[in-house]
Amino acid sequence: LPECFNCPYGASYFGPYAEPIPGGPTTARLSALARELAIPVLVGGSIPERTPEGRLHNTALVFDRTGALVATHRKAHLFDVDVPGGIRFVESETLSPGDQVTTFPTPWGTAGLGICYDVRFPHLASIMVERDGARLLIYPAAFNTTTGPLHWELLLRSRAVDFGCWVMACSPSRVPGATYQAFGHSMIVSPWGTVVATCEAGPSLVRATIDM
Repeated sequence: LPECFNCPYGASYFGPYAEPIPGGPTTARLSALARELAIPVLVGGSIPERTPEGRLHNTALVFDRTGALVATHRKAHLFDVDVPGGIRFVESETLSPGDQVTTFPTPWGTAGLGICYDVRFPHLASIMVERDGARLLIYPAAFNTTTGPLHWELLLRSRAVDFGCWVMACSPSRVPGATYQAFGHSMIVSPWGTVVATCEAGPSLVRATIDM
């Protein structure tokens, strides 16, 4: 699932849609789905998280086939950008950054987890791959129509080639009339930098067989 999949993507929505992790309705539903469908690994995109101290984070969730929450990742690099004539978006006005590197075991090997803007920072991917042994990097994301056409595929293929690993990135589909226009084009990239599966901007299912 993509970044902030349970709410519109915008700073004004993060607070009203935020929920505790665990204990919130989205966590409970994803846990139930993983258990009911016996999904070996369910990466449930990210949602706005409210901590007991009242801080807001952009947090991704990972569940195993029993429905147990086995990993969470708080977006470390917040998206603060002002492109003249393009887009202005300042996540740090409402969100707090995470400070942890997140990897988790799967039946096929270790996977690393980042969120959207995290993909621009190769040092984070380096730690996940070279220190923690990740063979797959997963990025729930919501690139926009300004940076997406220029950087989305470039960055995903770069991380794959940089570290010789698989990369999966999931984007929301584009919603006409929404205040934030997602680029779409969810993608799976091989360690050689080959795009083995992708889609356009509309609702779609992207899948591929990979060899980790």
